Amino acid sequence: MNMAFSILKRHLIVFRRTLWSNMVFNVIEPFLYLSAMGFGLGAFVQDMGGMTYIQFIAPGMVASASMWAATFECTYASFVRLHFQRTFHAMLAGPATVADVVAGEVLFGIVKNIVFGIIILVVIGIMGQVQSVWSLLIPLFLILPGAVFSLMALSYTGIINNIDYLNYYITLITTPMYLFAGVFFPVSTMPEWLQTLAWFNPLYHSVEVCRGLVVGQVSIILWQHAASLVFFSVVLAPLPVYFMRKRLIS
Repeated sequence: MNMAFSILKRHLIVFRRTLWSNMVFNVIEPFLYLSAMGFGLGAFVQDMGGMTYIQFIAPGMVASASMWAATFECTYASFVRLHFQRTFHAMLAGPATVADVVAGEVLFGIVKNIVFGIIILVVIGIMGQVQSVWSLLIPLFLILPGAVFSLMALSYTGIINNIDYLNYYITLITTPMYLFAGVFFPVSTMPEWLQTLAWFNPLYHSVEVCRGLVVGQVSIILWQHAASLVFFSVVLAPLPVYFMRKRLIS
């Protein structure tokens, strides 16, 4: 595990050099969505559960921005390190194992997930959309969805050998998760079969917990959402190690 943290340290050094370019993309897009949907569409949408529309979608922006940060890091960035820079191969030439490399990638995905979640949380706070001190727990909570999204993305990255195939992951997996996670409308308004499928969507669980903490609606159901994310992490954990081992060693 020490090697995994050494790999994380290496990634953090590189990240520090590209922090501002990373921040601009990951902050501006959620801010534009929040402004356009919240102030624009929100003027025509009735209150949702006692919240204005912008209050409803603001926590979802925190959860979704975190997801995108972890996803892009463990897809495009990891693919570049694997195939073009051959960084993973160089790591394996030393004392690191495939499991160490995967753990380092996942840890970095979690870090980026938390960093950009905090940034958007600050943004919605400045906009006056944070109603509860429970929101201070969001950075700690984001460890769970960060692990899930990083494991999912890295598993797919370990399967493919062409960077263009990452578009399928973004279009067919991440985007549907984003659209049907309850970010822009309550999951309860969807057909019953889609409500059932939502429980297999990790972003849905992340959105529900972030929304509950931001507005101060803390209940036992939030623990169920958190437990679902823990379950997904346990199930997914062996996959990127298996696929990366086949890619790097076989």
